[in-house]
Amino acid sequence: MQETYIRFNTKDKPEFYKTLNQRVNQYFAQRGITKYGNTQMVIKSIFMFAVYFTPFVLMLTGVVSGTLPILAMWFVMGLGVAGIGLSVMHDANHGTYSKNAFLNKFMSTSLTFLGGYHMNWRIQHNVLHHTFTNIDGLDEDIEKKGIIRFSPNQEGKAIFKFQVLYAPVLYSILTLYWVTYKDFDQLIGYHKRDLLKSQKLTFKKALFLIILIKVLYYSVIIGLPIMLGMPWWLVVSGFLIMHAVGGLILALVFQSAHVLDSTDFVEPKESSVENCWAIHQMRTTSNFSVGNVPLTWFLGGLNHQVEHHLFPNICHVHYPALSKIVKETAKEYDIPYLQQKTFIGAISNHFKFLHHLGTKAA
Repeated sequence: MQETYIRFNTKDKPEFYKTLNQRVNQYFAQRGITKYGNTQMVIKSIFMFAVYFTPFVLMLTGVVSGTLPILAMWFVMGLGVAGIGLSVMHDANHGTYSKNAFLNKFMSTSLTFLGGYHMNWRIQHNVLHHTFTNIDGLDEDIEKKGIIRFSPNQEGKAIFKFQVLYAPVLYSILTLYWVTYKDFDQLIGYHKRDLLKSQKLTFKKALFLIILIKVLYYSVIIGLPIMLGMPWWLVVSGFLIMHAVGGLILALVFQSAHVLDSTDFVEPKESSVENCWAIHQMRTTSNFSVGNVPLTWFLGGLNHQVEHHLFPNICHVHYPALSKIVKETAKEYDIPYLQQKTFIGAISNHFKFLHHLGTKAA
């Protein structure tokens, strides 16, 4: 199925998104504020980079020594991996970090510090996930090469009976898989699907950049500590802990917003989707723990996933305020506004749904 052949139903309550856009634009106009990031984004960026880099510097300089303290530093770095990904890189790659195009581009490359290639992320997340949310074969967030079943539209296998048990292990290696193999695999796939042109990329240029990023990343994150005298087994152990923490957080945030028993999983009929794009986003996306201010801050507002999917061109610092507008407008047009009360509740729902999909498949 080709992306360009999918059609959304433009006649499905088109006034909903038009009205919602007008109200959101009015919100910003009345307050005289920009839709981009603000001082809060700068402070948050400094904090997240500090969480990631400070423990590493403390280890390299010998300020922190000993097996357990060093492993603790790697654990904190894992929080930094998730923090940079959720609160800095994500907005920058959507072009909402700042109204300054250069700063947006610069901050989007922060993924390089984590070992990933940001242009692949743009295609996977901005182009595919945000357009074709929960559509099997197009949304790569629910497509895991047959090792786990995220959608009732996917083929069942006997092994999926145990997926609720091994899913946390897969989640914990998410970023590790990303910095070792995924970027190469994605690049080849996007080249075959002719998606690189949307980012003004050639295959050779992208491949060169990915190789360069990986070489520099592993040289610094693993090679440098070993060169300075840290035992190799301690470095590798810490490296794995860092990625387990970062990967688990990132996976739980995104999967708990889309793979639930309340969200829709769409199977296009004759390359057409029943709903318009905006309503499709409402039916395939769920919020969680929106009243938790510290969690909202750390997660880059991505517990307000509904608002993010409707307005990916608006910085996450505005989502809490916009959620009231979205919820009221959705109620007015009789459109579901999905949300889980707590993050724990969303995670629980996600794993219960995984168990259902797995046992049903078996």
